[in-house]
Amino acid sequence: MNHKFRSKRKFFFLVPIVILFGLTFIVMWLWNAILPEIIYVKPITYWQAMGILVLSKILFGGFSKCGNHTQGLRKMQFINKIKNMSPEERAKFKEEWKCRFNNRNKC
Repeated sequence: MNHKFRSKRKFFFLVPIVILFGLTFIVMWLWNAILPEIIYVKPITYWQAMGILVLSKILFGGFSKCGNHTQGLRKMQFINKIKNMSPEERAKFKEEWKCRFNNRNKC
């Protein structure tokens, strides 16, 4: 039993590393295959491609499935709040959002 857990733990530790190195190779390959001919930039090395990948992660916050679960929690709280509203409250809520998105000044 313990042996199976160790092998799974190693697997889950190695998979993200393999994915990172694979994505780095894909970024480098696509950059060097496309961009030098189109916008006349220099080809990049493997480590520069990894830097671009990490920088894009920091700047754009991609790969959201790996970490931030608070957005999903907030969405569920919002849905539960709407479900628990009375019909009058729900109609008022809908009207306020219609006014907000239709830019009506008479609301």
